Amino acid sequence: MDPLATRPLGRTGIQLNQMGFGGAPLGDLFDRLSETQAETTLQAAWDSGIRYYDTAPWYGRGQSEHRFGRFLYRQPRDGFVLSTKVGRILRAPRHPDRFESGFWAGGLQFDHVFDYSYDAIMRAFEDSLQRLGMNRIDLLIIHDLDFRHHATEPKVAAYLAQLLTGGFRALEELRDAGIIRAIGAGINELGMMPRFLDLFDLDFFLCALRYSLMEHDVLDSEFPYCERRQVGIIVGGAFSSGITATGPVPGAKYNYEDATPEVLDKVRRIQAVCQRHGVPLPAVALQFPLGHPIVSSVIPGGIRPEHVTQNIDHMQRAIPADLWAELKHEQLIRADAPVPAAGGQQHS
Repeated sequence: MDPLATRPLGRTGIQLNQMGFGGAPLGDLFDRLSETQAETTLQAAWDSGIRYYDTAPWYGRGQSEHRFGRFLYRQPRDGFVLSTKVGRILRAPRHPDRFESGFWAGGLQFDHVFDYSYDAIMRAFEDSLQRLGMNRIDLLIIHDLDFRHHATEPKVAAYLAQLLTGGFRALEELRDAGIIRAIGAGINELGMMPRFLDLFDLDFFLCALRYSLMEHDVLDSEFPYCERRQVGIIVGGAFSSGITATGPVPGAKYNYEDATPEVLDKVRRIQAVCQRHGVPLPAVALQFPLGHPIVSSVIPGGIRPEHVTQNIDHMQRAIPADLWAELKHEQLIRADAPVPAAGGQQHS
């Protein structure tokens, strides 16, 4: 599969590389990075021909956007597609001397508040332009409006209402003015895609973690609903936050948590099938989502140049049809899951 070949993103007319570059690791997700390390990793992505880049204010509390911006502002603006996200406002902490980075291994020392109102969406967008050093962004994504971050139905419903009565109008104005080219939503859990589509005229979803070699429940109703609406899909977390890149090693992460024994056992079984066919597990994990016709791109990250080149190699690795057939026979992936065929197309 050619990682640099492009696919259309839904009905937007935008073409994305089949493999882009995801920006969470450059926000010091699990490791603190030097500026040189971040720069050389982005340079490796660019030199490899990758032209789709995704980041967010939340990634390192502004760190990822700054790093992407310092690199990308030197490149021809019409030569790449850039996405970032809205839904949080970053601001200085009230007690800087007691700041804790929390989820991030490093990053910048800013607090954040969720806000999906009209004014907040506009402010978040302008703040991102400043951090990125850009005067326009191609894809703008509603970020983390879900139960994982807001826990209860009343809070999720309240933020959806805030978006419906204000924030989405800001997004439509930006799209109508041509300052952004498409509106998306980041999805981390089942049930939110139809809820968004019943309320908003979205162009695409960034589906993080919910469609991977390990999870396929979106095939039941959510992807078919997107397909009927001509809504595109970008897949984040193709490695399920780590385990199908590293394999079932001690400390392997699955969906940002330590992998359970059951998950480790499943990955061992998948890895054994891959080994019987002489194909690395990460190659199978990266290519699997692109078997679905509405998936435009997978966006693995990386913290070293060799991560980028390894992912390029994994995408280019030929995967025999018998490997996919064995995974289905062993019930390690669903029998109805569409899988890539020769030439990067899909078949069932």
